Amino acid sequence: MPPPTTPKVHTLANGVRVVCDPLPGWQTVALSVVAGRGARFEDEARSGWSHLLEHMVFKGAAGRSAKAIVEAIEAEGGHINAATGYERTSFQIRALKGGLDLGSAVISDLLLKPTMDAADLAREKQVVGQEIAEAADTPDDLVFELAQTAAFEGCPLGRPILGTTQSIGPATAETLGAWRTALYAPSTLIISATGAVDEDELLALAERDFGGAAGAGLPEPEAAAFAGGTRTVAKTLEQANLVLLLPAVGVKDPDYFALRLLAEILGGGMASRLFQEAREVRGLAYAIDAYSETYADTGVLGVFAGCAAGDAAELAQVTAEQILALTEPVGEAELARAKAQLKGAMFMGRESALARSEHAAGQVLLFGRALDPQDVAAEIDTVTAAQLAALTAKILAPKKASVAVLGPKKALKAADTFSRALFG
Repeated sequence: MPPPTTPKVHTLANGVRVVCDPLPGWQTVALSVVAGRGARFEDEARSGWSHLLEHMVFKGAAGRSAKAIVEAIEAEGGHINAATGYERTSFQIRALKGGLDLGSAVISDLLLKPTMDAADLAREKQVVGQEIAEAADTPDDLVFELAQTAAFEGCPLGRPILGTTQSIGPATAETLGAWRTALYAPSTLIISATGAVDEDELLALAERDFGGAAGAGLPEPEAAAFAGGTRTVAKTLEQANLVLLLPAVGVKDPDYFALRLLAEILGGGMASRLFQEAREVRGLAYAIDAYSETYADTGVLGVFAGCAAGDAAELAQVTAEQILALTEPVGEAELARAKAQLKGAMFMGRESALARSEHAAGQVLLFGRALDPQDVAAEIDTVTAAQLAALTAKILAPKKASVAVLGPKKALKAADTFSRALFG
């Protein structure tokens, strides 16, 4: 019998949720254990602690050393990884068929039984410090951080996920351990498995490895407010790097899919307006992309571009003009193409077991259930050209933008050019 289109969701007695998505015939399995908490839940004094904790749990857990943890997984042909975001922390394992037992046990040990040695913590702070320095030295990392800081200044979303060397410095094994208990509380844990997985086995492993998890967890974060502003940094580089952000809607908003389509039309592919006008017609940039970044309650419409310093102001002007043009309804063919691209990306992503397990976990965190992809596709199809125009007007109405420019001094005027072209 073919598997159901929508993965099944179960809840353990302690609140941990389990998502099962079997794919008959697959010889591999993807396991994601996702905590619905991340950097957005930190106060300023603990900025970066969630990311530091993600590093620390790999240093040793339940009697295994850091080396033994990865050797155990790799000896079975698997891979292990983790990532910290603003609203979630994810631990992932890809393994051969039959590797679910070991994968579940190892991730459970990382989350619930880490060693948290003080000497390891001192060394890991140095490693994270190098990661922070590397980000500061990488132009297309730094420019995004500058734009994010300007967009959400004064909010946790405006602080870097990595934190700073000053904010992670005071963390001790004890205080970081207490943060772990709150961050990985069972009420926000999702265990999601896709591929060569048996539902009964998964539930038994979830109960064995995560059924004893306890803790009250962290409250919902404060509401985010888009502040806007400009960040410019003069630096000797070959190119100018620009990030332009506008306030948009969150993933739970009825206009979520309209925002995704708006970004696609603006700069999502080679047929997009920005790619055609800025690159193909005017030759202003080799790379230019529009995107949407969404959180539970808010989001941004963004544009990233790299260009010659002397072209930065014109590129900012062109970008503003293309955004303003979207206050008028787009054509039927353009909208249909954007819908096809969005649906194509969704269904192609479902051909990756890890992407499926991550997406299902995220949906359960946000909506309490895994979404049927056919229902999602149908919702995308309902978006109208008038809805896109109205959303563009709504995005522009606050007359706020976050603009970051990093590069040669003559490129910095692009920030003012963009804001004046949009808002007068």
